[in-house]
This record gives sequence, C-alpha cells and structure tokens, in this order.
Amino acid sequence: MPVNEAAENILATIGTVLWTAQLVPQVVKSYRDKSTEGLSPWLMFIWALSAWFLGVYAIVQNISIPIILQPQLFGALAALSWIQCIYYGSKKSKIFCASLYILFLAAMAGFEVGISLVVRASVIYFYARTDRAGDEWPTRVMGIMSALLIALGLLPQYWEIWKRKEVVGISMLFMSVDMLGGVFSVLSLVFQAEFDSVAAVSYILVVVLDGIVVLAALILNPIANRRRKREAESTIASGAADDLETGRTLHEGQIALAEAVAAVQAKQGSPPMKQIEHDS
Repeated sequence: MPVNEAAENILATIGTVLWTAQLVPQVVKSYRDKSTEGLSPWLMFIWALSAWFLGVYAIVQNISIPIILQPQLFGALAALSWIQCIYYGSKKSKIFCASLYILFLAAMAGFEVGISLVVRASVIYFYARTDRAGDEWPTRVMGIMSALLIALGLLPQYWEIWKRKEVVGISMLFMSVDMLGGVFSVLSLVFQAEFDSVAAVSYILVVVLDGIVVLAALILNPIANRRRKREAESTIASGAADDLETGRTLHEGQIALAEAVAAVQAKQGSPPMKQIEHDS
C-alpha cells in the first residue's frame, strides 16, 4: 500500500474515537444496574495494565498522535470499569475506590514516562553499538506484553461465560465498538511507511477475542432464555398441581369432619345440624 499520512491519521482518529467511547456503554450499564455481576474484574484490570505497555510502545515508536492517545484513554476507562467491579461487587467505600483509581492512573503515568525513557535509551545504545536500527527488542517487548495481556485478560471472562452458560453483565455495544476500533486502527497501520506488525497483532487480537464473546452471546443467551422459560413453566405447573392436591385434601377433610360430627350427634340423640337449623 502507498504511504498516505492523511489516510493514516483519519483512520487512526476514527479508531481512537471508537476506543475512547467503547467502554462508556459498559460503565453506564454497570452504573444503571448498580451491579457488575457476570463481568470479570480481572478482565478490566488486566486490560488496564495492558494499556501501560501499549502506551510505552506507541510513544517510543512515535506512531500517530491518535494512536498514542488510544492506550491512555483505554487504560483510564478499563480502570474505571475495574473500580466499578470493586465498588458494586466487593462493596468497598467510595473513598477507597476513588483513591485506588487515582493511584492506578498515577502509577500508569509514572510507568509510561519512566519506561519510555529507559526503552529509548536502550534503543539508542543498541543502535550505537551495532549500527543497525533492527536491534530494538526492548520496544518489541512492550508491544508483545500488551498483546499478551489483551489476550489473557479475556480468559477470566471466558471462564465466567463457561460457568453461567451465557454472557451476563457485558454490554454488547461495548464489544461491538471495541471491535470496530480495532479494525480502524489496523487499517491506519496499512498506510504507514512501514507496517507495524506488533501493533497490528494487538488490534487484531482485540477484534478476534471480542468477536468470540459476541458469538457466545448470540448462541448461548437464547439457549439460556429458553431454559429459564422451561424452568418457569415447570415451576408453575408444579405449583398448580400442588394447589389442586391441597384443595382436594381440604375438601376430603371437611367431608370427614362433617361425618364425624354427624356420628357424635347421632350417639347423643341430637338431630343433625341441618335438621336443627330447619326446626328453628
């Protein structure tokens, strides 16, 4: 593909906008439901950590500004969703959760600034010694770590889906926007002077792994709904049968009681109850 800086920046900007907004539906859903049941806190925590490494990689590689902003926004929103899991799930106080969130963001900023300087220095050192720009393994390590964490982050969520036999607590809008952000980000890399395969792998992993969650929701959720419907119908039918049996038992008991009263009255020489009422 020919180098096209304008196309690269436009596609990267679209990807950034989508990735900025991707976690908003999830955050809003958790806030409205006042619950994060079904959403793995490990997914959001590991994804927030992956942004640290992807941020360093994007800064050192000097990719387009929108691509550099992506991991920062992604990490901040993923961390916010993780904090929601702690607040709603573990019932921690607002002060504790707010303090933890601020601490996480500060650690993220410190990590990216410090490691970016170290990685750049190491790249310059290797280049000076070997006179080859290819010796940039510290940079590649950052990109590979990010890709691995993005992939590993979804494993706890897959386990939640496996346990529940359905997808619960995850906004499908979040997953869909996340996938689109990955697609546009990959397309932006195509128009670079040199295709960045490590960054591309990170984005493609997002698309594929999110796609698995969406596919699981499309398959498992209707099955789970039908299962709950059958269970509800079975419960209603069982309750109706119990009520019928209870009514029959009460009716038989009333008949037996009436017969016993009539027998006692006969022994005492008293007229039956209906006869007494008639005579009066």
